[in-house]
Amino acid sequence: MSGPYAPGVHDIPEADYFGASYALSCSGAKLLLPPSCPARFFYRQDHAEYKDVWDFGSGAHHEVLGTGPEIVECKYDDWRKKAAQEEQAAARDLGKIPLLTKDVLKVRMMAQAIREHPIAGFLFDPYDGLPEQSLFWEHERTGIPLRARLDWLPEMKSGRPIIADYKTADSAEPAKFAKAVADYSYHQQHAWYADGLAALYGALPSFIFVVQEKTPPYLVSVVELEPEAVRIGRARNERAIDIYRHCVKTGDWPGYTDTEPAPIMLPAWADKGEDF
Repeated sequence: MSGPYAPGVHDIPEADYFGASYALSCSGAKLLLPPSCPARFFYRQDHAEYKDVWDFGSGAHHEVLGTGPEIVECKYDDWRKKAAQEEQAAARDLGKIPLLTKDVLKVRMMAQAIREHPIAGFLFDPYDGLPEQSLFWEHERTGIPLRARLDWLPEMKSGRPIIADYKTADSAEPAKFAKAVADYSYHQQHAWYADGLAALYGALPSFIFVVQEKTPPYLVSVVELEPEAVRIGRARNERAIDIYRHCVKTGDWPGYTDTEPAPIMLPAWADKGEDF
């Protein structure tokens, strides 16, 4: 495995993990596949994307997991003032999480709701695991170096470990989260993380999503994907790894239609009601 990290679990800062670009991550694998493409993946290696909304999720992770970048409270009602924007930028430049006062209070209440939840509180028990652990391993079939950063790594005791991943969402209702799984390819994440832990420990873990709403009363759902969803996610991961290997070997990172035009049809809804 080329790179500074030997196969195993590493307790390293978030910036060091994201800097280990020699190892393919699940987020990178998603960018290699439709509706994205290898050209977008290649561009993102040197042009990181960041969205303001991610600060809230990062702040919630900090409070729930008890680790990660420090939160900086910005005492403004919103980000419209120049002074607020300058504080926001300064915090990010220091690798910290800028949050408005109202959002600091929200993420603290969210963390309290997680601790009080009968299942989620158990899954993130600080006496039975470690937050933000980085895994590095080699893909068995191809030898491609891979990586993952777990929200929570439980004590690896006898039996099947349970990996918990924390998500914030507009709705934690399980059926609505199923749409988010498809939209954000969380089924790929499930398979990627579980397979990484299995490669290092020899046992395929259970994988649980802990989903929490971002508005009061900060409801929590604990959900587990059906095996078929995980199978599809694993197949997509394998496809992404093969694409990555080919692109690295050839130096070619194609876009959407680099070889021939793509035939397209109107969406199913577009011609409804038309009578020609």
